[in-house]
Amino acid sequence: MCAHNPPCPAAEASDREAARLAVPHPEQGWSLLCNGVVLFEDTGELLPSGKVVAPHRTAYPVGKAA
Repeated sequence: MCAHNPPCPAAEASDREAARLAVPHPEQGWSLLCNGVVLFEDTGELLPSGKVVAPHRTAYPVGKAA
C-alpha cells in the first residue's frame, strides 16, 4: 500500500503510528494512515485486518509528573 521511500511501518508493526497520514479527518476524530491503519484521536486504532487496538493514552501528559 505504501509507495514512500523508505516505506512506512507495516500495520502490524509496533511503530505503525509512524506511518504518514493518507487521509486526515480531524473534524471527525480519525485519520487514515498510509499503512491502512485508522487512528482515532483517543489513540485507539483499527487495523486493516479488523483488529481493534484499545486507546493507550498516558496517565499524564509527556514531561509532566503527578
